[in-house]
Amino acid sequence: MTLIADSFIGGTFLKREEPNWLMVLKIAMPLCLSYIPIGLACGILLHAAGFNFLLTLLVSIVVFSGGAQFLIASLLTINAPIISIVVTLFFLELRYALLGSSLSRYLKGQSQHFIWLFSVSLNDENYAVNYLKFATDKTWTPKQALMVEHYSLLSWSVANLIGSLIGSALTIDLEIVDFALTALFLYMIVMQIRNRMTLLISLLSGVLAVAFMVWTKSTLGLVLSTLVASFIGFLVEAKIRKGKGRLSDHWLFGKVRGPAVTRKTIEDKKSTES
Repeated sequence: MTLIADSFIGGTFLKREEPNWLMVLKIAMPLCLSYIPIGLACGILLHAAGFNFLLTLLVSIVVFSGGAQFLIASLLTINAPIISIVVTLFFLELRYALLGSSLSRYLKGQSQHFIWLFSVSLNDENYAVNYLKFATDKTWTPKQALMVEHYSLLSWSVANLIGSLIGSALTIDLEIVDFALTALFLYMIVMQIRNRMTLLISLLSGVLAVAFMVWTKSTLGLVLSTLVASFIGFLVEAKIRKGKGRLSDHWLFGKVRGPAVTRKTIEDKKSTES
């Protein structure tokens, strides 16, 4: 439904329809504003890693992923092999296949060109906004969802560009790149911990990362540790599923105190209702 705005003219209220682009912009605005500080930091770090402002802008448009761009900056500063960077980014961004599949039912009937454009503009945050709107607002359309993606992409790219220009005027200690990436992924882990299983697999992945990096003497150890830990988690979960009872009844899947447990997602509401 198109939003209606009131205007007071000549002592009476007149109704006028709000433009669709403005309505979508208001919905995307909190996301766009949240990108400014992170985008500035990302642009500064990419410049410190050797990117000029044009390359920074290009990467922010093509990659459009804060985690991936911080990872690129970190791996380049330690002279990681290009194959290690590509493989690590592949597995890091593989989650978008799952995110995109969950939105596919809302994009039925759209052209292949639209699907392609929607896919390359997708990231974690605009996915969350669009998924919530699709699930709660029956009038929300794919074109409006694409506008949310483009607004967020514009905000992120401009913030990266400005950050790169700021970085060119400042002297940045490259050690901060490693710290920023570590802090970013620790935050991502903490926000995903919902049960003991997630916590244990995260700890196992950390231990394996140290072991494999010592063994391989390269960042390829990070990729191997991620694959092994994920596979172990998959095997444990599959074994529990084959047994009697639900996953939630097993002690490994008991909830732990943390930010992820306090969030009320659509899936949580559906499970509660059922």
